[in-house]
Amino acid sequence: MSWLVLALASLSVVPVNAFSILPQKSVHTRLFSSATDKEESTATTFLSLNLEKPLGMILEEVEEGAAKGAFVLELAEGGSAMECPQAKDVIGATLMKVMGEDVTCLNFDDVMDKLIEAPSPVALELVLKEKSDEPEDPFPVGTPVAVIVQREGEADLTIDTKVGENLRQTLLDNQVEVYRGFKAKIGNCGGGGQCGFCAVEFVESEGWEPRSDYEDKKLKKQSPNARLSCLNNIQGPVTIKM
Repeated sequence: MSWLVLALASLSVVPVNAFSILPQKSVHTRLFSSATDKEESTATTFLSLNLEKPLGMILEEVEEGAAKGAFVLELAEGGSAMECPQAKDVIGATLMKVMGEDVTCLNFDDVMDKLIEAPSPVALELVLKEKSDEPEDPFPVGTPVAVIVQREGEADLTIDTKVGENLRQTLLDNQVEVYRGFKAKIGNCGGGGQCGFCAVEFVESEGWEPRSDYEDKKLKKQSPNARLSCLNNIQGPVTIKM
């Protein structure tokens, strides 16, 4: 699978007015069954965004090796997409248009070229991932939760935070040494999901989704419970080991 972080400039803090949101719109299509001649209705939701570079999107092919466009696998800290109020909806969404041009029938490299060549801010139109009939999230964004940090030779640290906050940034804000060792300190990617130095081990968690395929690849030599703190927003209570 091909992937790439859209870090087209330094991963600095994005200004508050670095993006603008255009209204969501639902397009209804009608499906006909030739056998029963019954008519059904489904809804596809589009999200239009104007985002400043760096976007901070990690993209994946819709279908490996096929010219079927790309979808948003993860959001990287520091990009304008992460700062967007619709960030949760952007994850899993398929890129439909870049600067008004349809990219759904392009191969992955061509989609990347369109994004790289586009001026900033980049006008994007995405098809949001269909909502499933899964039970309601027990820890919606904004829910107060605790992150317990276990460190060798030190007492456990309990951090009071909220669902939706970035795990890496929460640890750094609470003076937790995320990057341990000289190599990690000078060689880390600053939260771009590339170096793997910010990985933490999940000891116990509640309400968290399984780690992504990207994390599986990036952390294949580490514990199966290891997670990249930079690519994970807090989803529920968790105990981690540094």
